[in-house]
Amino acid sequence: MEYSQEDLKQISQKGINEAQVEKQLELFKKGFPFLKLEAAASIQHGIMAPSDADRKKYIEAWESYKKAGHRVVKFVPASGAASRMFKDMFAFVDADYDIPTTDFEKKFFDNISHFAFYNELDAACRKNNGKGISQLIADGQYKAVVENMLKPEGLNYGQLPKGMLLFHNYPEGARTPMEEHLVEGALYAASNNEAHVHFTVSHEHMDYFKQRVAMKADSFAKKYGIRYDISFSEQKPSTDTIAANPDGTPFRNQDGSLLFRPGGHGALIENLNEISADVIFVKNIDNVVPDRLKDETVEWKQIIAGVLVTLQKRAFDYLQLLETGCYNHQQIEEIIRFVQQDLCCRKNNIKELEDAELVMYLKKKLNRPMRVCGVVKNVGEPGGGPFLTYNQDGTVSLQILESSQIDKSNTDYMEMFTKGTHFNPVDLVCAVKDYQDKPFNLPDFVDPTTGFISQKSKDGKPLQALELPGLWNGAMSNWNTIFVEVPLGTFNPVKTVNDLLRSQHQ
Repeated sequence: MEYSQEDLKQISQKGINEAQVEKQLELFKKGFPFLKLEAAASIQHGIMAPSDADRKKYIEAWESYKKAGHRVVKFVPASGAASRMFKDMFAFVDADYDIPTTDFEKKFFDNISHFAFYNELDAACRKNNGKGISQLIADGQYKAVVENMLKPEGLNYGQLPKGMLLFHNYPEGARTPMEEHLVEGALYAASNNEAHVHFTVSHEHMDYFKQRVAMKADSFAKKYGIRYDISFSEQKPSTDTIAANPDGTPFRNQDGSLLFRPGGHGALIENLNEISADVIFVKNIDNVVPDRLKDETVEWKQIIAGVLVTLQKRAFDYLQLLETGCYNHQQIEEIIRFVQQDLCCRKNNIKELEDAELVMYLKKKLNRPMRVCGVVKNVGEPGGGPFLTYNQDGTVSLQILESSQIDKSNTDYMEMFTKGTHFNPVDLVCAVKDYQDKPFNLPDFVDPTTGFISQKSKDGKPLQALELPGLWNGAMSNWNTIFVEVPLGTFNPVKTVNDLLRSQHQ
C-alpha cells in the first residue's frame, strides 16, 4: 500500500508505524479464526460455587491480605458516552409522531417521576420552555421533555459519559455511578485506610469528570473514615485501529485523511498495565446499586478477592519450590493437580513430557497474571459466557467468549453457546505481579488472534472496524482464569434509560 507524506505523518502522530497499519489491513482480508471450544463452563466443570464455610474463609483471607499492607486499586472503565442508553429516546425525537407510541416510550413517560434526574430535568424544562415536566406532558409536548434531557442546552445526557448521569436517589441528593464506585472503593478495596480508584475517561469528558470527583470525594472520605487516591487515564491513541472500506482498502474521511477508530475496550489493557498495584478490581461503570443493596455486592467482592489471594499464594509457593530444583515426584504430581483442577488448565499429552520439559511447562502456566471472575446464572441477557477453549499451544483453559468468536455454522458450538448456564463476568479481580513481586507486562499475555471485525458506517458510507481483543476476552487470554458463581443481585447493568426503573435502581 502506498501512503502519502500526509498519511505517514498522521500514522506517526498516533504513535504507531506503517507496519502495524499494514498488519491491521491484512486482518480485514483474512479475518480472525473462530475459537475451538471444548465445552461451556458449568458448576463443578470450571465454575466454583463456594459453600458458606468456604465463603467465610475467603473473606478472612482477603481481610488479612489487606492488613498486610498490599496495594489494592479499583479500576473502572468509564470512557463510553451514554448515547446508546438513549437510542430509543433519540428515535422518539426524530419520529413522525408526537405522542409516546412504543412500549419503551410509554414506560419512560409513565414512570418519569421515578428517575433520579427528574428534578434536574424539571428545572431544565422550566428554564428552556417556561413549563415544568408535568405541564409539558399535559400540553402534549413530550418531545420537548426528551430534548431537554438529551440536548446540550438541557442536561446533555445524549453526549455525557454514563458515569456522570444521575442514577440513584438519596435523601441528601441523587448520585452518579462514579459516586457509587467511590463508595464501593471505600467498602472493599481500602487498605491502610486508603482507597485507590482509577477511572479511564475519554478526552472530551476528562475535565468534567475531575470536577465532579473533586466535588464529591471529600464527603465520602469523611463518611467512611478513609483517604481517597483518585487517578484518571485516557485510552491511548496508539491503540486506535485503521478503518477499512468493504474491499479492505483504507477508509478515508471527506478531507482525504485516514480514518482511525478507538480499538474497543481491549485497548484498556495498556491502561491496566500502567497501574501500580498488587490486586486490581475491575468493574464496569454502569453495574452499581444503591447503598441499601450494597452489602451483597461487597460480600462477594471480598469472596472473589479471597479466592484470588488464596490461589495466588499456592501458585507462588509452587514456583518457589520449582526454582529450588529440590522436589520429589509426589510434589510434582501435586502441582500438576493444582494446575489442572484449581486453575483448570489441561494439557492432553502431559504424561509424555520429559521431566525438564514438564517443569518448564508448569512454571510457564503458574507464572502469569491471575484473575477471578464473578459469573452469574444466565437469565437471557445478551452477551457471551464462560467456556473451556483450546489455546494456541494446544492446552485447554477457561476463557470468556463473545458470540462473535463462535463459528455460527458449527451446530455443536451453537448448542453449547445457547445452553450455557452462566453469563459473562460481572466482576473481575486481578493479580498482576509475579512471585518475585515484579509486575507482569500485561500486553505479553494478549492473544492477538481473538480480535473481531464489526460493520459500521461514517458519512453514510459503510466501513469495517477492527476491534482489539476485548479486555476480558482475548486481552486476558493467557492469564490463569478462575470462575466463581456470584448471586444475580450483584449484576445490575444499565444498558437503556428504562433499566433505571428496575427495582434494584429505585
